[in-house]
Amino acid sequence: MDLGPLLGLIGLLFLKEAGLPIPVPGDLLVLGAGVAAAADGAIAPIELAAILAAGFIGGSIQFLLVRGTLRGRIIAVLTRFGVPRERLDRLSEWLRHRGARGVAIARATPGLRIGAISASGIAALPFPVFLAGLVVGNTLFVGGHFALGFVVGAPALELVRSAGGLAAALVGFVILAALGAAGWAWLRRRRRAGLPSAGAWAEAACPACLAISLVGGPAGDTAAVSGSA
Repeated sequence: MDLGPLLGLIGLLFLKEAGLPIPVPGDLLVLGAGVAAAADGAIAPIELAAILAAGFIGGSIQFLLVRGTLRGRIIAVLTRFGVPRERLDRLSEWLRHRGARGVAIARATPGLRIGAISASGIAALPFPVFLAGLVVGNTLFVGGHFALGFVVGAPALELVRSAGGLAAALVGFVILAALGAAGWAWLRRRRRAGLPSAGAWAEAACPACLAISLVGGPAGDTAAVSGSA
């Protein structure tokens, strides 16, 4: 990956983790970074470290803002983009009882992870506790997506090179159509259940995350935070 695209990706992920409601699937971006890194495996660890660092710093900023002066404004933005305040309150109570382990679990879970940072701020967790959970959870989720892209990247790039332009375009069309159909069905189920869709879509749009959400059902993420401590 060239330095320019990498810096752009890091900046975008930093802004998303800092709390800006950018409707771009972060997991797909990380997957793409893994695919691109497959072309030059020697720098893949550096790229992953930079991506993770952007998430740690951006997430820490969002946490401190929610716990401090901008708490009401950030909660209002999240609510507007599909994360109900009631869900944040349930998640914050769940995090109070579980601390760093709860933050790690929430940040590693598709759909649930989108409100985990703000919920940690609402719960007023100590910053070292939050940071420990953020580092573990983000490393598992982001690192897993990057590794997936890296593993499938080399075969995918070889397929594109050997298949030619038209065949590659057809394969890409089929993949995008299948992904769009799965995403449409998933979003429809969430709307019928009264659950957030836009924000969750921005954080769980890769095929692996969609498969987890489709298998687990639309109530899977709320069940995780409504259980007893």
